[in-house]
Amino acid sequence: MSLASKIALFIDGANLYAANFDIDYKRLLSEFQGRGTLLRAFYYTAVVEDQEYSSLRPLLDWLDYNGYTVVTKATKEFIDASGRRKVQGDMDIELAVDAMELAEHMDQTLLFSGDGDFRSLVEAVQRRGVRVTVVSSIACHPPLIADELRRQADVFIDLTELQAKIGRNPSERPREREPRYRSHLRPERETTPGLKGNDSVLED
Repeated sequence: MSLASKIALFIDGANLYAANFDIDYKRLLSEFQGRGTLLRAFYYTAVVEDQEYSSLRPLLDWLDYNGYTVVTKATKEFIDASGRRKVQGDMDIELAVDAMELAEHMDQTLLFSGDGDFRSLVEAVQRRGVRVTVVSSIACHPPLIADELRRQADVFIDLTELQAKIGRNPSERPREREPRYRSHLRPERETTPGLKGNDSVLED
């Protein structure tokens, strides 16, 4: 990336949870500030509003005060056909709208997600002359990134390649992480590495 390039980060929080190492968000921001002019770093996640205390709140507060634009939306609770309580949160639309609005102002964008639903968004942004790098992982089974999204990206970076630059020092206190949700839209990915963006369910 040229230091003159205007870049933006779009981070799907639930997808980064599936990384095999803890992310140091201060180091992540510094890494990409050094690769160009960073216009904005967005972080998207769904939150459960009726909880007295959310383990995710300290992380979101820190991000909010330290250079990130945090975008949240309340989860929706429902009962499925088998009577199980499930919680759903989908941030795809919010991320897509922000990316399209910013497209004319940036040269390159980095999408931290493996969600195949973003393939059309990547294509639309590319048509506006923006180079798109997708950051996810193929190092686990099944891979975190959908094949169609990886093919559409101009550049693919595996999270494992960034571990030395954005990973948290193991001796430090682990950060609060995204909730362990399990996707109900992709039955072939039933473990944590199979997260589909923030469109997820939490089973009792």
